[in-house]
Amino acid sequence: MLCEEIDMKLYIIANRLPVKVAGTNGTFVFSRSEGGLATGLDSLQTSYEKHWIGWPGICTNEEKDQQEINEKLQEMNFHPVFLSEKQIENYYEGYSNSTIWPLCHYFYAYTLYKNCFWQSYQQVNRLFCEEICRLIRPGDKVWIQDYQLMLLPGMLRKIYPELSIGYFHHIPFPSYELFRILPERAEILKGLLGADFIAFHTHDYMRHFISAVERVLHLDFKLDEVQINNRMVRVEALPMGINYESYHQASENKEVHQAIERTRKLFGEHKLILSVDRLDYSKGILHRLRGFATFLEHHAEYHGKVTLAMVIVPSRDHVGSYAELKTKIDEEIGSINGRYSTMNWTPVCYFYHGFSLEELTAMYYVADIALVTPLRDGMNLVAKEYVATKCDNPGVLILSEMAGAAVELTDAIQINPNDTEQIENAICQALEMPEEEQKQRLKRMQSILSVQTVNKWAADFVNELNTTCMKNDMLRKKRIVAASIAQIKLKYNHAKQRLILLDYDGTLTALKPRPEDAQPTPELISILQQLASDPANHIVINSGRDHFTLEKWLGTLPISMAAEHGAFYKENGVWHKNIKKIEWGAGILSILQMFVDRTPRSHLEVKETALAWHYRESDAWLGTLRAQQLVNTLISLCTRQKLQILQGNKVIEIKSPDCNKGSEVGRLLANRRYDFVIAMGDDTTDEDMFQALPMSAITIKIGSVSEAANYHLSAQSDVLPFLRSLLGKQKTATKEGSIKNRLTFAFDFLKDLLKTQ
Repeated sequence: MLCEEIDMKLYIIANRLPVKVAGTNGTFVFSRSEGGLATGLDSLQTSYEKHWIGWPGICTNEEKDQQEINEKLQEMNFHPVFLSEKQIENYYEGYSNSTIWPLCHYFYAYTLYKNCFWQSYQQVNRLFCEEICRLIRPGDKVWIQDYQLMLLPGMLRKIYPELSIGYFHHIPFPSYELFRILPERAEILKGLLGADFIAFHTHDYMRHFISAVERVLHLDFKLDEVQINNRMVRVEALPMGINYESYHQASENKEVHQAIERTRKLFGEHKLILSVDRLDYSKGILHRLRGFATFLEHHAEYHGKVTLAMVIVPSRDHVGSYAELKTKIDEEIGSINGRYSTMNWTPVCYFYHGFSLEELTAMYYVADIALVTPLRDGMNLVAKEYVATKCDNPGVLILSEMAGAAVELTDAIQINPNDTEQIENAICQALEMPEEEQKQRLKRMQSILSVQTVNKWAADFVNELNTTCMKNDMLRKKRIVAASIAQIKLKYNHAKQRLILLDYDGTLTALKPRPEDAQPTPELISILQQLASDPANHIVINSGRDHFTLEKWLGTLPISMAAEHGAFYKENGVWHKNIKKIEWGAGILSILQMFVDRTPRSHLEVKETALAWHYRESDAWLGTLRAQQLVNTLISLCTRQKLQILQGNKVIEIKSPDCNKGSEVGRLLANRRYDFVIAMGDDTTDEDMFQALPMSAITIKIGSVSEAANYHLSAQSDVLPFLRSLLGKQKTATKEGSIKNRLTFAFDFLKDLLKTQ
């Protein structure tokens, strides 16, 4: 029984809680974080009660200390996951930041692989899973944040199959060619696909993720959705924003105003270029310094007039690669200042520490130029904060095209951060840009940021998650379960004339890379034989296959068949032809042969009334591309020749529009009256069959969910157990016996289902 909505909770799961705990021996200080994520989610308007789960920022093994911290955090709806120093070392510093982080930021050479890293990553994800399971109740929702917890959605899904789970990836998702290097690539992707809704900052990251899933796990996306067992997973791009009003109105704050005055005095009349980063090799700090050095070398007229204020927030400088980066930055800054500084001017003002929000905002406000040039960045909120802080005062944003923010901030001067010459030229362009143009560019970017705020980002994510979960709820209602089996079996038992329509490939047999390998199994032959032995049953195989193959494989059975989408049909042992054999023109055949040649592992099937180009064995991306190209190439030619193009499951068919699976259904229903009709199919061509049937018919889509079908089986392996459940005793002499039979059939179906999975 679901809780009332007012009691439902939204659990935000992150590596760190939005609070830092410091202290020892029972004396603890709790300080709230004011980061963008915490701010955005705190302001999220929802009827759900918000709770956070994460590491509290302190390692303690003392049960008494943990209890005290837990009690204090519970007051704020925070739930701590306590981690040991070893776990922080291997899970956070190790797998998260030494394996995943460099790989996702395209620094493959910095990626470290250690088995202890991976083991710890799995272990910590399980600890988070256990804490969520301890708290979660029916109707609650879970929103998991970022790359430290990519296994968590899948872990939760195994325990709570119907839980609403969302995941947001805050860093770049790399291209398949890079992601495939990760030894645990399949486990990571399966973990992420435990979520109902997955979002990224940009469509590029979304596209890379879809490509990785299709190539590593061999799952097929339909646009932004992929079906996994009994549910859909949807993927979207939702760029994260900032608290726009807070930054835009910051100069009115007394403390910020005072900080602005101090900043102006510090830098005097110099043009101020601002650079703000955390110490990380992905931020392009050395490239930026070299670009600035080149600018000074070539533009002596700006000596003594331009200052670069470089703010670098310390981060992991105890790690070898970071310590080495810090040394190189120090040396580069020393080299620039040693060469160009005078008694009255220091080219680079270097700050190796964090600033208060007020001081940082003041620097945004005063700076003439913001130099934001990461080599790769998930979003980069510094760029957005700089633009938002400007209030009727000019400024220019120089932005790396490799930052996620570049998708939205198109009025920035965008550069390739690897090109120091571009950095030099961008600085010159910014310094020479007329003030009116600066304000116009800022205004256009502000109009975007003022709408796409962090509040909207959070609300959009929750709304999209709700929509996806509602779709999955509808999907679950169509799913055939024990109760559905019992109802269908009851109708089957009471019927006197039954029509049973069955597709072949993907329904009665699994789809094969080579169609000729999809021969019927002895089990299938046996089930069809048993169904056909009942005189009340009229079994019809309604297939796109050619009639020669169907006759060869199933011709000895006492059943009817329709081949090539109803162009041929067999009744009472005799084949009939609905349309004339089509003489295929050299034009269509040559086009299809060209696509066979251009698409490795694709092939052409020539039937009497249809042509089928199969690309099941081809590369997923290439096959999809070629399929769309083929349709575009054929559409005008087929329109002139009055031919129909069908896009099926990894197949493109060209056929006459006069016959389809729906027309065959119409012919069958016109010849005889049935009081029980059931149809099963897996492909888009089976939609015609479902739509042609009366509302009273039982229609079952295999694999993906269909709007036209009223039931759903998640996999082809479920079909034969379902058909077997229809067989058996049909007498229902007593109410008690009826209930017993229904339970027996349901139990047998579930037992068979478990065997096939």
